Amino acid sequence: MTIHSILKMGDARLLRVARPVQVFDTPELRQLVQDMYDTMHHASGAGLSAPQIGVDLQVVVFGSDKPNPRYPQRPMVPPTVLINPVVVPMGSDTEMDWEGCLSLPGLRGKVPRWKRIQYSGFDLQGHPIAREAEGFHARVVQHECDHLFGILYPMRMQDFTQFGFTEVLFPEMASVQDD
Repeated sequence: MTIHSILKMGDARLLRVARPVQVFDTPELRQLVQDMYDTMHHASGAGLSAPQIGVDLQVVVFGSDKPNPRYPQRPMVPPTVLINPVVVPMGSDTEMDWEGCLSLPGLRGKVPRWKRIQYSGFDLQGHPIAREAEGFHARVVQHECDHLFGILYPMRMQDFTQFGFTEVLFPEMASVQDD
C-alpha cells in the first residue's frame, strides 16, 4: 500500500497533457493503479488521475463500493480504472453543480458539465470499456479526464461568486476531511 502526495493547484505538472498508455497489464501499470486507488481512498476522493500524483499517463480511477464521506448525498459510482479515455457528450444539455478536487483542498466551486456522456477507453488489462453515464457519475468522469489534459475545475467555472472554502459554503461538512 503506497499513499502518494497529491499535487496541488499551482504545481505546473498539473497543467501538462498526459501521454497515452502504450502497453497494458504490466507490473508497473498494475502498481500505479493500486497506488492511485490507495491514495484516492486515503484522501476520501471520488476519483484520481495519474497526473495528480505526478505521473504523466492517461490513467484515471474513480468510484467506490461504499459511500464517500465527502459526497454523502451522491449516488455511488462503480469502481473503475479507465485508461486512454475518450468522453463524448450525449446531447447538448449541461448542468451546474458543486465540485471539489484533491488538488484544491478545502475548496468547492459550481462547474458546468454535460448531463449525459458516453465514455470509452481501456481497463488495466487493455480490454475495451464503453459506458454511458449521467449525473454524478458523468461529472466524476469528466472531472478526472480533464486532469489528463491539464484542466482543473476552476478553469471551467463561469461564476466565481460560487467558489470558496467548503467550511464556509457548507458548514455542515466542516468535520469531513475535504479534498
